[in-house]
Amino acid sequence: MAYTTAATVKSYLGTTAVADDTLFLALIARAQAAIDTYTGRTFDHSTVGVKRKFTVGEDTYGRILLLDKDISKIDEIVTDADGAGATTVGTTEYVTVPRNSAPYHEIKLLSSTTKSWTYTSNAENGITVTGKWSYSTVAPDDIVHACVRLAAYMYRQKDSQVFDVTAIPDAGVITVPQGIPADVKILLNPYRRIV
Repeated sequence: MAYTTAATVKSYLGTTAVADDTLFLALIARAQAAIDTYTGRTFDHSTVGVKRKFTVGEDTYGRILLLDKDISKIDEIVTDADGAGATTVGTTEYVTVPRNSAPYHEIKLLSSTTKSWTYTSNAENGITVTGKWSYSTVAPDDIVHACVRLAAYMYRQKDSQVFDVTAIPDAGVITVPQGIPADVKILLNPYRRIV
């Protein structure tokens, strides 16, 4: 799912022309990829849950499962997933960290459950978590605007004949910077993943 639409970017640019619609879609995809790379996160998710595997003893610390990516919605957690005794961990048997809002970084088994992070033969396949692996189920407004702004910047860049010019104010030279514009970085900086 894209963070924005061609119609939104065209509205931002003040154009209604349809000749560049394919280009707009390509630039939105590039802007989205640049945002994900810069932040170290994704704000997009598939409509169906994706299953990821975790290693018992490496990704676990006692009752805590450390997640390697943001997850915004958990569909299913299975422990002892590599064996015949695979067991689903019920929603009343764990809490997420943070507790009340996504993205979640850890899953902690409650002390009241008899379940534990375990495996039969292969610790590497001991736990599976299925869900939406993204920062949120819907891209935040800041991310949407950053995508619109960056796609529009990329679109305007195609008409610029000069890149990375050194500014010479007396000569009226306009600088066209390379990379992500500073105002977009300001929007994205609070979302950067610290590893």
